[in-house]
Amino acid sequence: MAKDSDMFVMGLKGFGGPEQFTAERRPLPTPDPGEVLIRVAAAGVNRPDLLQRMGKYPPPPGASDILGLEVAGTIVAVGLDAEGWREGDRVCALLAGGGYAPFATAPAGQCLPVPDGLTLAEAASLPETAFTVFHNVVENGHFQPGQTVLVHGGTSGIGVMAIQMVTALGGRAIATAGSALKAKACLDLGAIEAVNYTEQDFVKVVRLATDGRGADLILDMVGGDYLPRNMDAAAVGGRIVQIAFLRGAKAPIDLATLMQKRLVLTGSTLRTRDLATKARIAAQVRQQVWPLIGSGAIRPVIDSVFPLTQAAEAHRRMESSDHIGKIVLTLDD
Repeated sequence: MAKDSDMFVMGLKGFGGPEQFTAERRPLPTPDPGEVLIRVAAAGVNRPDLLQRMGKYPPPPGASDILGLEVAGTIVAVGLDAEGWREGDRVCALLAGGGYAPFATAPAGQCLPVPDGLTLAEAASLPETAFTVFHNVVENGHFQPGQTVLVHGGTSGIGVMAIQMVTALGGRAIATAGSALKAKACLDLGAIEAVNYTEQDFVKVVRLATDGRGADLILDMVGGDYLPRNMDAAAVGGRIVQIAFLRGAKAPIDLATLMQKRLVLTGSTLRTRDLATKARIAAQVRQQVWPLIGSGAIRPVIDSVFPLTQAAEAHRRMESSDHIGKIVLTLDD
């Protein structure tokens, strides 16, 4: 803290590479009605942060331009009508921005209690992935126990959460990853099969693992030329849920396959959703996912931890794609 009314954050000199990070002095945020102010102990790093840094993913209107979509820490102030929380509560929260800072505001409905036994760094790794996976697998994807789910990017933050959540909820996860080491990590997390996509065809592996039936649900962040292959790998009546498009936003669609298999292709984004929707998802995550974390059926997977001042190094680590699990920034008290 520079003084009582401001703070130092990791801002950007401009759009571009990790070298654009710079320490900046910003006003200390104050909670609006329905919000809480969190003294941040840790912030998760997510791929949308990289896109925002490059100028490809602007924050929604009214959101902080500071990077950071999830934090964990202690509530130090409660805004008017911010029900359910009080000063001193340890929480993790989903944000629309502002996490790379010692203090951040969050809507009360997007806060969750820090699960017992977890550090604040571990808790900071949970909100973005838990919200995203639950919403897209359970709600949009209509997952049911006993079904087979193909998870692309199995060692990403989303991937490690999806493998564990599907398994804990009674499903069978098949994951793709880019090396033998990463494939083993997917198996260790509970996947029944792990495809090293540099050496194997995931369509063939999925068909073999399901006795030719295919995957009931496919969670995809790759896009591009993966779409027709996902359609081939899907079971009759299968669902393909798109949450990103690392290999391109456009892809050919074989309408004959779509019709013959009665496939559902859908997708979503989370950051721009309204507060009521995010609060509803948070309530469902607290009810259905948080007990699984408390029991150990789902556990945080932390690849690496960097101090906030080394945000550039954290981004370089993510850009390398060598990480397994989440990358977290921590702040000194």
